[in-house]
Amino acid sequence: MELYELLEQVVLTFERLRIPYLVTGSVASMAYGEPRLTNDIDLVAGIEPQHVTPLIAAFPPSTFYLSEDAVQNAIARQGQFNIIHPASGLKVDVIVRRDTPFDRSRFARARKLRPVETYPATFASAEDVIIKKMEYYQAGESEKHLRDITGMLKVTGQDIDQTYIGEWADRLGLRPIWEVILERIKRSERRKPPT
Repeated sequence: MELYELLEQVVLTFERLRIPYLVTGSVASMAYGEPRLTNDIDLVAGIEPQHVTPLIAAFPPSTFYLSEDAVQNAIARQGQFNIIHPASGLKVDVIVRRDTPFDRSRFARARKLRPVETYPATFASAEDVIIKKMEYYQAGESEKHLRDITGMLKVTGQDIDQTYIGEWADRLGLRPIWEVILERIKRSERRKPPT
């Protein structure tokens, strides 16, 4: 199984079960930016207790690892659980949607994109992907998040609402990280040879 085949199976399952979801993380940053290798799919989803049984049934243990206890705990704690495809080493991190101003905002701003030609999926907006990647960088300081953000700004920059990002950066205590990213973009533009 390939990454986008797994994403298709998850998307079709969530849509059939009427679970609201957003594709985010590295798959979303690639959709708006530059390609890179990943074995992970990140989704935020409004999973409720009534979804647990049909969700488990959709990913049979002969092919997938999905713990019912982990799903129930994630719902109760507003945490996350994994859907793992052991044969390929691919993993889906499903983060339970929270009732926060930011989650309400990013679900309201969702975009339908085609990660590949064969199906559409609901993605977080580019701006909301950038905001979450700044949060992840703040938590763990992995450079990959800053690379993903700068790649998105290089490829999709003219379409990205930097005012919106700045407002959320202030609200979430991310302004210093946002300023570093903006400075990196300015430096890279100054280094471009004239055309």
